[in-house]
Amino acid sequence: MKLAKKSLLPVATCAALALTLTACGGGNGSGSQAAAKGSGSTPTVKIMVGGLDKQIYLPVMLAQQLGYYKAQGLDVKLSDEPAGVEAETAMLSGQVDAVVGFYDHNIDLQSKGKSTESVVQLLQAPGEVEMVRSSEAGSIKSPADFKGKHLGVTGLGSSTNFLTQYLEAKNGVKEGQATSVAVGAGSTFVAAMQNKQIDAGMTTEPTISMLEQKHLGQPLIDMRTTAGAKAALGGTYPASSLYMATSYVKKNPATVQKLVNAYVETLKWIQSHTAAQITAKMPADYYSGVGKAVYIKALQNEKGMYSPTGLMPAGGPQTVLKVLSAFDPTVKGHTVDLSKTYTDSFVKKAQ
Repeated sequence: MKLAKKSLLPVATCAALALTLTACGGGNGSGSQAAAKGSGSTPTVKIMVGGLDKQIYLPVMLAQQLGYYKAQGLDVKLSDEPAGVEAETAMLSGQVDAVVGFYDHNIDLQSKGKSTESVVQLLQAPGEVEMVRSSEAGSIKSPADFKGKHLGVTGLGSSTNFLTQYLEAKNGVKEGQATSVAVGAGSTFVAAMQNKQIDAGMTTEPTISMLEQKHLGQPLIDMRTTAGAKAALGGTYPASSLYMATSYVKKNPATVQKLVNAYVETLKWIQSHTAAQITAKMPADYYSGVGKAVYIKALQNEKGMYSPTGLMPAGGPQTVLKVLSAFDPTVKGHTVDLSKTYTDSFVKKAQ
């Protein structure tokens, strides 16, 4: 697969400037009973998210809105980066303590000699959709038709890039026959489709609904459900997770536990509330681009992608390894110890 330069859409770079939020806001939520409280100190944790306003990362802001970080005695500072690969880089360089992004980065990083691990799974399906530009719908009927096309991804080396490359390899599109273009998400993705800079692209809600509202694109492959992910990828594909360097986990187990407590509580809250109730807790600018009603409908349709427990789904790591090994020579050429790419220990203590 040819890689298009990021400078193709400079707006995406501007959008990537992190807007830091102090995530200890109000709400009537209560923390997990597993919390270690009254320590006399308030740990500060910097977390970078691969697109805060994406529904696939909704639990991160929802935890703030419900007051769950504060209930755990944490001062969580959230920063926004539309492409998960950039968030990963920020963590490795020490700019942030943790990342909320796709689990697959942990496997990719281990193959490159880095030790990171997911400590709680937020999604049990990718929540991604391959959208085809409406004017290309007649020529792109399956990933086999990606040859010669420009395909939008959030960033080069991102999880959307991984999944796109897998769909190419699985459908006989050889390396170099399609071009990946880094277009971010939201308005930059929509603009790329509108300006015909991409023929198809992988994105999430609410960007999907934006494209459909404007009649710019239509779904080709839908991975917003576990069934859809299994059909496209051959198995359960755990996606959004909280991950960090293994060294950080070992040095700060109490802080990690508090974070996991907050997210497990949030996942439980999602399961017991409707899409409308969840949306009511979110900042208004999260759905201003598509409208509240459309946002609620999109969330209702994909609500099943959220993990009910935070545990790693059975067989999930094996599916992710299979997907990455299909196209990534770095992963394919290395022995990956999947047991070191995630841990369920904190989630089990939080339940």
